[in-house]
Amino acid sequence: MPTRDDRAAGGRTVRATVPRSALADPGVTAGRADPVGLVVAQEASRIVDLLPLRHERMAASPFAFYRGSAVVMAHDLASMPATGLTVQLCGDAHVANFGLYGSPERRLLFDLNDFDETAPGPFEWDVKRLVASVELAARGIDARRGERRRAVVATAEAYRTAVRDLAGRSTLDVWYARLDADSLRAEHLDGLDGRAQRRTRRALERARRRDRVSAVESLTTVEGGVRRFVPDPPLVETLESLFDADRAQAFRAGLGGLLVAYRRTLPSDRRHLLDRYRLVDVARKVVGVGSVGTRAFVLLVQGDDADDALVLQAKEAQRSVVAAVQGARGPAHQGRRVVEGQRLMQAASDLLLGWQRTAGVDGVTRDYYVRQLRDWKGGFDTEGARLTGLTAYARACAWTLARAHARSGDRVAIAAYLGGADRADHAFADFAQAYADRAEADHGALVAALRQGRLAARGA
Repeated sequence: MPTRDDRAAGGRTVRATVPRSALADPGVTAGRADPVGLVVAQEASRIVDLLPLRHERMAASPFAFYRGSAVVMAHDLASMPATGLTVQLCGDAHVANFGLYGSPERRLLFDLNDFDETAPGPFEWDVKRLVASVELAARGIDARRGERRRAVVATAEAYRTAVRDLAGRSTLDVWYARLDADSLRAEHLDGLDGRAQRRTRRALERARRRDRVSAVESLTTVEGGVRRFVPDPPLVETLESLFDADRAQAFRAGLGGLLVAYRRTLPSDRRHLLDRYRLVDVARKVVGVGSVGTRAFVLLVQGDDADDALVLQAKEAQRSVVAAVQGARGPAHQGRRVVEGQRLMQAASDLLLGWQRTAGVDGVTRDYYVRQLRDWKGGFDTEGARLTGLTAYARACAWTLARAHARSGDRVAIAAYLGGADRADHAFADFAQAYADRAEADHGALVAALRQGRLAARGA
């Protein structure tokens, strides 16, 4: 097994082929794939009647477009010099994909919370996705150019210093490292002004309120002693409103079978827990920005009575855009890919996280992953933030990303490659500025395509 010194030397050697200044490279411009074309191509397997909603959400702002277009950035990243320092990537590590959730031990944690695109790849792809999102979020609150750069440099510095700190820790200490609500405030948000502190406190309080009880109360009602989902089209739609009676019944039975079969992917104690519940209702629920149009269902399960209920989410898992641009085959089961990537990257994962596949009403078998819909889930509003709050939040995201990468990759080699000075920080900041310019232009192309009728729009 290589020593720490050997691994550090290997990291420094990478600089000969991919100098840290190359981290500023935004990729090819001439011959670059049409961003709108990539979005359209990705939608071929999605639910057609939800695509106008997806387009509307992506058109809202350059940052919203960026959130929904991981496929575009994946193609761009594939054209850039790569370090070859491989980790388990989130694949979509923008600032809105970090947040709060409850651990099985009932601690409120801060971590990555979206793994639809997770796959192995060069560590810098996630860092670039993060820093460009900070630049775009800062533009969204009208921060000046110099202020934006300082925020992005601070984000890159936080990643670099976190990796260097983790490189000096034992493997088990890295595995135990986590950021809970108390340490988030003490280590990353301490020193913010009164307004920012109040916003942080409200975000933490909202997260604790967004639990299984709030999910049940907000999405369901009791009919004849049994809970049912309340329709709220197009965001929540019952199977009976989507399909005829026979197909609705068949698909409900299919999802019931998924629920039974998925239990095999859980530890034995959690299988025992799940066996205490029975499926009582199913609905389709729209989630996210980039995910709109993929198949996502909420499953209402009930225990002893109507007050003992739980909402699970079964979300379709398609091939990772990261794996696709690398030409990597990856796991045969895309739901398993998501779950195993999440378990590897997160400090703690949902109690009922698992995977399975089932056939739809069209007869096509698709992969899904299953989890609780809400379990102390919350986030921070970057659109309403001041720059100081956004910067502090972005630094917390960077620390979290570094910890996730340190669990799966060679943290010693990555730390040695990045070094103790700020050369990589400024290269990442140069990249963020250039790529944010590109994302703004891509957003403009999407808006133009909607205006020209090239993409379906709501109400058209």
